[in-house]
Amino acid sequence: MRNFFLVAMAAFSLTACRQNDSLVESDSSFNMQSSSADYAVGCNLPVQTVAGDVGSGGVPTTWTADKIWEIDGILNVPNNVTLTIEPGTYIKAKPKSNNTPTGVLVVQKGGKLNANGTVSAPVVFTSYNLLDCEDDTKAAPGDFGGVIILGDAPINTATGTATIEGLSGSQYEYGGTNSAHNGGSLTYVRIEYGGFDLLAPNSGNEINGLTLGGVGNGTTLHHIQVSYGKDDAFEFFGGTVNASNIIAFAQDDDGFDFDNGYVGTITNALALADINSTHSQSGTAPNQVSDTNGIELDNNSTGTATTLLTHPIINGLTIVGVSSSNTLYENGIHVRRHGQLTVNDGIVVGYPRGIYVEGTGSLFTSTNFTSVFVHGFNTDAAGPDTNLIPAANRLTGAVSLPIFGLPQPFFNNWPVDLGIRNGDFFGAWTQYNNY
Repeated sequence: MRNFFLVAMAAFSLTACRQNDSLVESDSSFNMQSSSADYAVGCNLPVQTVAGDVGSGGVPTTWTADKIWEIDGILNVPNNVTLTIEPGTYIKAKPKSNNTPTGVLVVQKGGKLNANGTVSAPVVFTSYNLLDCEDDTKAAPGDFGGVIILGDAPINTATGTATIEGLSGSQYEYGGTNSAHNGGSLTYVRIEYGGFDLLAPNSGNEINGLTLGGVGNGTTLHHIQVSYGKDDAFEFFGGTVNASNIIAFAQDDDGFDFDNGYVGTITNALALADINSTHSQSGTAPNQVSDTNGIELDNNSTGTATTLLTHPIINGLTIVGVSSSNTLYENGIHVRRHGQLTVNDGIVVGYPRGIYVEGTGSLFTSTNFTSVFVHGFNTDAAGPDTNLIPAANRLTGAVSLPIFGLPQPFFNNWPVDLGIRNGDFFGAWTQYNNY
């Protein structure tokens, strides 16, 4: 065990004044080592294990920052219960050796989660291996289960309800008619090393970093970073919730996934890829293909048209891939199965294909196509209406980026520079290196 006393004291003095979590100084090999100064502060705190339901069985409704909270299995926030997590609090999973989900926090219909950190003291859901004060343990995707919020806002299934992906049982149902549903507030939050595959690798029944099922626009979501996830960083299953200043970093699958009739507005979103992260693939060997996108969007899994169509609006979108074409990646944006997407002020760069709109009824649109810039190593954009993006805004092959306002955007070519495209993506609350 390393002596963390000096490290912790130094980290404590830096926490309040740190303005950039060493994005530029990070090791581009991204080898997921522990432990950065953030975690050195918290690793010596006492641990309280919680299981079952918040508000019963000894599980308190307020979690304080003077201890690490360890979730054993699936922890539920039931109807009419509010869980409050104080700024600077760390949450981890209780390790399990079998294929049983652990470290999964589920806010059920009618429950609320208020996890409101600050710029200098975010709420952090992360790997237990970053909180053990040990040199020789390393964090990995799947070390933390994930955060799931369920509500009764509209979705487009035939019954108007569904059971959330990755779990089973009527208590995990979402959907309804309440567009103004309020599932609480998440602000200045990091969710790291999340994800769980309930059945088997690439089964399609996964828990994401942050899953939102039928969540309504009474819910507050801003300044949230989901990193190093085993599946998608963010997935929106229907609902009307709005979000701003959200970051998907080094995810295994998609940065942002939308389906089942999601119709909210997102302002300032960044999907930042990393070639050294794990990568989702579809099919079976030796015919597996990449399934990793900056955005994946479907109306629904069957590709049918419905009265309520999946159609998010994203104002201020930045999707940054890797520095050379790689078969581990697919599309910067993939719109399919009658899904629709509106992007205003968007940049997509660093994927084999920039934007792909696939199939009848699928649509990519903008209120100002001149505000959309797209690059693909092989194809810039393909599919209905992508030709409305001006030719001057569409690049292929090796990239010259001044027109994008991105001096050097690629994660694996340091230093990363997003130019003026900063939705507080590099504030002291963020984290891009764990070593």
